[in-house]
Amino acid sequence: MSRGEPLILCINPGSTSVKLGLFRGTDPLRTENITRPENASADLTAEINAVRAFAGTEKPDMIMARGGLIKPIPSGVYRINPLMLNDLERSPYRHASNLAAPIAYRLAGDWDIPAYIADPVTTDEMADIARPAGHPLFERKSIFHALNHKATARKYADSVGRNYEDLNLIVIHLGGGISIGAHHRGRVIDVNQALDGEGPFTPQRSGTLPAGDLVRLAFSEQYSKEEMLRMITGKGGLWAYTGTSDMRVLEKRMSREPEIRKVIDAMLYQTAKYAGEMAVALHGNVDAVILTGGLAFSEYVTQTLTGWLDWIAPVAVFPGENELAALAYNGWLVWKGRLTPKEY
Repeated sequence: MSRGEPLILCINPGSTSVKLGLFRGTDPLRTENITRPENASADLTAEINAVRAFAGTEKPDMIMARGGLIKPIPSGVYRINPLMLNDLERSPYRHASNLAAPIAYRLAGDWDIPAYIADPVTTDEMADIARPAGHPLFERKSIFHALNHKATARKYADSVGRNYEDLNLIVIHLGGGISIGAHHRGRVIDVNQALDGEGPFTPQRSGTLPAGDLVRLAFSEQYSKEEMLRMITGKGGLWAYTGTSDMRVLEKRMSREPEIRKVIDAMLYQTAKYAGEMAVALHGNVDAVILTGGLAFSEYVTQTLTGWLDWIAPVAVFPGENELAALAYNGWLVWKGRLTPKEY
């Protein structure tokens, strides 16, 4: 490959929009949020055309797409291939990230350029001791915000002049879902399964609920299976308590509604408790606790969590998801020959 700076198109679908970025190497040229059609999975062509329009007349050198809910794999960059697309189509988990690879694959074929994913949400580096869930029918799974976890951890390492692979870190992604990972020398050896809401409750997820009460409710015939699943993920957490998952709205209500502050504080308390579990996974040898994700823009959130966590290690704040930049960075490493793509 050329040693010049590549033009990289990055694609990151969300539940209501597709985040797009065009990068010259690691430098952003422009980004945009394009509203997704309501039934995007059935009308993939509309989204493909929207991404093509965003790219404009310039032909990218490569496409980097957010990894969807494929089989568990180690972290890294993977070439998008038909096997990956088939696994995404058959995935038991429905998530907007599953759309990224099909969009990228179709466009890459039209443009005759390579297309990859990086650090998908099913990145699995979990230690064997962390997998048993308490009954042979169940096993803890690694599904989390791997792309932002890894990118932010590397960004922190760069900021202190260290290598990510030499550090022990607790990374807390704070968004609609919350994932808390123990990063041991470059590997996430334990993390909560954030897709179904294992761990603390979040703006949209109920978190780990009392198991007996959950089973009894499921068999009470008050709710359907679909309603129960939505109760756990989508309409749980802050949404269930307050009617909104928007922290900006809730922070404005806190001063006049004590119950709002109480439930937000409870969410942050639970988050800190699970971070404490990850400190155990690292044997108490923690170089830093890192707060990232959209909620990390909130001073109330970061200050409250810092108060709970700074006894473990210094707390560093890197707000935002940083996922488009992370995708571009991984693509740049491939282009420069510093990272070899893996075959899925």
